[in-house]
Parts: sequence; C-alpha cells; structure tokens
Amino acid sequence: MSLAPDPTVTQGGPTQIGSEAGIPAPPQTARAALTALIVLLGALTASYWTTLTELARDWKSSEDYSAGAFVPLVAIYLLWEKRSLLRTQEVRPFWPAALIVLAAEAARYKGLLDLRQSVERYAFVLEVIGLVWWIGGGALFRRVFWILAFLFLMVPLPGRIHNAISNPLQAQATTAANFVLDLAGIVVRREGNILTLNDRVQVGVVEACSGLRMMTTFLIVAAFLALSIRRPAWQKIVLVISSVPVAIACNVVRVVATAWLLLATDGSRAVEKYFHDFAGYAMMPVAVVLLVGELWLLSKLVVDDRPVPAPGAPR
Repeated sequence: MSLAPDPTVTQGGPTQIGSEAGIPAPPQTARAALTALIVLLGALTASYWTTLTELARDWKSSEDYSAGAFVPLVAIYLLWEKRSLLRTQEVRPFWPAALIVLAAEAARYKGLLDLRQSVERYAFVLEVIGLVWWIGGGALFRRVFWILAFLFLMVPLPGRIHNAISNPLQAQATTAANFVLDLAGIVVRREGNILTLNDRVQVGVVEACSGLRMMTTFLIVAAFLALSIRRPAWQKIVLVISSVPVAIACNVVRVVATAWLLLATDGSRAVEKYFHDFAGYAMMPVAVVLLVGELWLLSKLVVDDRPVPAPGAPR
C-alpha cells in the first residue's frame, strides 16, 4: 500500500486552506475585527445614503467635479492591490479614535442644521477615517491613511471656495490666452473675459473655461499616480503639486486653440460647441504624459541610493 502525501501538508506544517500562496491567514481576532469594520462601514454608508446619492447627482450635473465619481473606485482598487499586505497586518482597536467618529457625527449634525451639504460630505469621509483607525488600529491605519485621505477629492468644493478659485482661474486663462494670441500676431481687444479677435470674432472665456475641471481631474490623476508608485515622499508631493500648473497650462492651450479655430472659421458655432469640449478631453492624455514624463525626469535628476524595498513592502 502506497502512502500518498497529503496535499494540505507541507514541510512547514499544515497550510491554511483558502489563503493565498505564501500569505498566512489572519488570526481569528483580526478577522473578527476586520469583519466588524466592514459591517460598520456598510452601516455608515447606509446612514449617509441620502447624502451620497445627492453627491452622485452633483458628479453627474457638474462638469467641474465629474471626475469625483472615479475616486471611490480608485480607492477600492488601491486597497485591493494592498490586500496581501493588509491580511498580515496586526489589527488592534485604537479606542481614542472613536473621538474622530463622534466629531464627524457632530459636524454632520451641524451640516444638517445649517443645510450645508459640503459639511455632511466631508463628515462622511472623516467618519470613514475614524472608523478604520478605531477598529483597525494604528498599524493598519498607517497602511491605508493616504488612500482614505484620497477620498476627500471626491467631494466638490464648497460654493465660496469654488468661486474663490474659479473666478481668478477664469481671469488668468483670459489673460494668458490674450498674451499668446498677441504673440501669434492676432489683434486682440479684451473686455472682461471676452476677447475680440481682429475686430470680427468674439471669444468668451466663460466659467466652464476656467480650468477648474482640468485642475480637479489632474489632481485626482496625480494623487492616484503618487499612491501607486514607489518613490520618495518628496517626489510624490512634487507630482501632486505640479498637477495644478500643468492643468492651468493645458487649459490655456485649449482656450488658445479654440480661439484660433474660431477665427479661422469666422466664429463657427459648431466649432465653439464641439471643439471646446473635444479639446478639453484631448488635454487629459496630454496631462498624463506630462506627469509621467515628470516622474521620469525626477528619476534621472535624482539618484536614490537607498536599498530597494522587498516585494510586498509598503510603498
């Protein structure tokens, strides 16, 4: 009679069935804590359901913040990419973090009283952060903090802040387009945010041309890249911050291209209607190329002599 080896037994002892290769299953206490965390996050989402559905409607109706709809999906993807590391992470509840949850609930209540949707939305993200820290503990929280903070980008800016940013951006885009068109030899007369080209074609740099949509989108893309790559922290910070001037520059290119084409077609309404949006979408891959090129340039200018982290190590 031959004795076949038991496939569930290795030299190091029995293998946890259902666990990933080489990754031990979390202990029962950690598994229970993670299960409780998932249940609590689900209950939290249900309690904020009205707020979240209104947020989804804003994503759909506002071009400036439509990219926010991708933020939760990207966050889930980033957490999924870290699943192997998170499964082996120590889970020990950190009770003082419950104060963050209470503070978020207080802010939510204040937002409901004052009819301030932005406060409720930011309170939701803050409460998610507080719950993860409370139930998951400090070690787990440190692994996912920046992914959770990334969720703040899904919330549209409050009205006052939106106007404080959008209006100067609109004026800046008009000024920059005026300057570039002047350099190109086109006679430009400016009245507010309206440019008259060669005394026959008017181009209005409206609020939609302010570049805020590009800025929010590029900021989300840059943050995603920063969370996905293995680079020194300062390079990630430079990448995220640089997304703002990149967005402004790309928006100026779009406005100038639209103005030039309008002049070439004697103010065709079709050009104004379709090319403006097309140019905006065309700038997205351009911005990604610029950001990736920036990372390449940083890698060439700065030599990192630190040891290469082991596979599976935190980024």
